[in-house]
Amino acid sequence: MSGRSEHLEARGLVFHVNRWGADGAPAIVVLHGWGDCGATFAPLAECWAEHGPVAAPDMRGFGGTQHAGGTDYLFPEYIPDLDAILDRLAPNGPIVLVGHSMGAQIASLYAGIRPERVSHLVLLDGLHLPDSDPDRAPKRYRQWLHQLAQPPEIKRYGDFDELAARIRRQHPKLDAQRADAIARAWGEADGDGVRLRMDPVHRRRGPLLYRAAESMAIWREITAPVLFVDGGASPFPDAIDAAERTRRRECFADHSVVTIPDTGHMLHFEAPDATAAAVTRWLHAQGAPAAAAHGTDAA
Repeated sequence: MSGRSEHLEARGLVFHVNRWGADGAPAIVVLHGWGDCGATFAPLAECWAEHGPVAAPDMRGFGGTQHAGGTDYLFPEYIPDLDAILDRLAPNGPIVLVGHSMGAQIASLYAGIRPERVSHLVLLDGLHLPDSDPDRAPKRYRQWLHQLAQPPEIKRYGDFDELAARIRRQHPKLDAQRADAIARAWGEADGDGVRLRMDPVHRRRGPLLYRAAESMAIWREITAPVLFVDGGASPFPDAIDAAERTRRRECFADHSVVTIPDTGHMLHFEAPDATAAAVTRWLHAQGAPAAAAHGTDAA
């Protein structure tokens, strides 16, 4: 994948950051989902970077970013991670923040906690996590303790072709070249074949339950305009009912919704051109800076 790699230190870890476009503070920052990494957003970033820098950090324990040393990856840690990353990448102004899936949850919370740092917020097929019943807490903590006694195994494949084939089985719309690029972003060769770069500790379920009411309280603090980009064929929205989805989105005072037809959860895999164009059109309509809204679709 095109682009360039950089590294920065923050909160005791070395973070890998994928960069596209000109040097300098990014106009757009992209946050990937669980199990993914920033490099797979190259097709979108290349569209946006024609007129302004784009950055996609690998969150802790994903992609090329340092693992956290065997400790659990508790979700709240992503918020100060992002804050520290933005202090390094774009210290002097607000940015367009784009998040996919898990990255959408991180981005949405950050935009409510630090509203002055986000000029526009784009959420790609996200915020569908079901609310948790607090009565599940005892069982969840017991499961967590049980998992702590059984370290997760590193996921391995014979070679990149095998990993790419697995990716294509899961995402049949991908061609061989794109699947190979994703495989090389997710995996790295070692003496035993190819291992996933993601820290296997991420597969351990932590003790914390998702409390939608807390997220909703933070979302109401967002001042940026928000675009929801949904995959028309994604199964994830079915995790909550239509009424709950409406209730959540009503927390965002200024929001729009775009659906990419016949596209699953991985919008940046299956429909990168349509997804990039939808975001570009919306940014242009919002009067976003030229560095973020550009291209033929913004004309």
